[in-house]
Amino acid sequence: MKALVIGGCGFIGSHVTDALLRGGLSVRVLDRRPEVFRSPLPNVEYVMSDLSDTAQMYEALVGVDVVVHLASTTVPATSNVDPVADINGNLIAMVRLLEMMRQTNVQKMIYLSSGGTVYGVPKADPVPEEHAKNPISSYGIVKVAIENYLFMEHKLHGLQHVVLRASNPYGPRQGHAGIQGLIGTHLGRILREEPIEVWGDGSVTRDFIHVHDLAKLCLKAVRSEKSGIYNAGSGTGASVSEIVQCICKIVGGDVKPVYKPGRNFDVPSIVLDITKARQDFGWGPEISLEEGIAQTWADLKTTSKRS
Repeated sequence: MKALVIGGCGFIGSHVTDALLRGGLSVRVLDRRPEVFRSPLPNVEYVMSDLSDTAQMYEALVGVDVVVHLASTTVPATSNVDPVADINGNLIAMVRLLEMMRQTNVQKMIYLSSGGTVYGVPKADPVPEEHAKNPISSYGIVKVAIENYLFMEHKLHGLQHVVLRASNPYGPRQGHAGIQGLIGTHLGRILREEPIEVWGDGSVTRDFIHVHDLAKLCLKAVRSEKSGIYNAGSGTGASVSEIVQCICKIVGGDVKPVYKPGRNFDVPSIVLDITKARQDFGWGPEISLEEGIAQTWADLKTTSKRS
C-alpha cells in the first residue's frame, strides 16, 4: 500500500510518515520544503512542491492508494488576517486535489481537520462529533467547508475518507517560533531565556494530544475501511496555567509569565469526546501530558545543541 503524505515534512507530517513506515507502507511525501530537524529519510520518495502546482500534484498522485492530507497554509492566529488567502490556499486547493484524485483513481483520503476551531464556543463538555459547528476563525470555517466537500465526494463519487478533528498536537520536532503550538512556544522561549507570554488570565483550557498518539491514529485510519469524522484528542483538558505549572516542574524553575490581553478568536474551553475513535479504531492516547512535555523539552534541548 502506498501513501502520499501532503505536508509530510512538517511537525505532524514527519511523525505520521514515521508511523506509516513502521506500519509497512510505502511513502511518498509532498511538501514545499525539506524537514527542519532531520535529513531526508532514505526509504521515502520526496516531491518538493505544493498544491498550487497542479502538474506536479497530478504526478504525485499516480500509483498512490491513499492520500494523507496534513498541510495548511494558515493557522488560526493568521487566517483572519487574510481570509481570501486562506480560502485560496486551502479550500480551493482541496477542491482541485479532489478532482485530480478522481482522475488518477485515488479513492481514499485521511484529512487533518481541527477539533479546536470547527466547533466554536462549545455547548457540551466534552465535545462530541455531532456538536454544532460554529467556528469563529477563517481557519475553522475553511476546515468545515473542506469536511463538507469530502462528504459530498463520498456521496457522489464513493471517496472513502476519514476526517480527524485534532485538538492541540505537541511533541518532538514541533516548531517553537510562537506562531502555533502553546507547549512548543513556551519551551522554546524558556530555552532562549525569554519570558513566556500568556494570552488572557491563564484560564483558557485546551485538549492536548501527543503527536505520537495522533500519528498512531492516522495509521489506524489508513488501514481501516471506515469513513467519517472523528475527534482526535486526549479526552481531558488542561488550562494554560496548568501547562505553565507542569513546565515549571519539568524544567526545574519558577516560570513567571507575561500576561497579555485575551484574543477574540480563542474559545474559553474545549475538550474533545474521543469515544468514537476508541470504539471504531481500537485507539486511545497513551502518553500523559507530563511525560509528553518532558519528551518535548528533552528533544528541544538536543536539537538546539545541533543547530
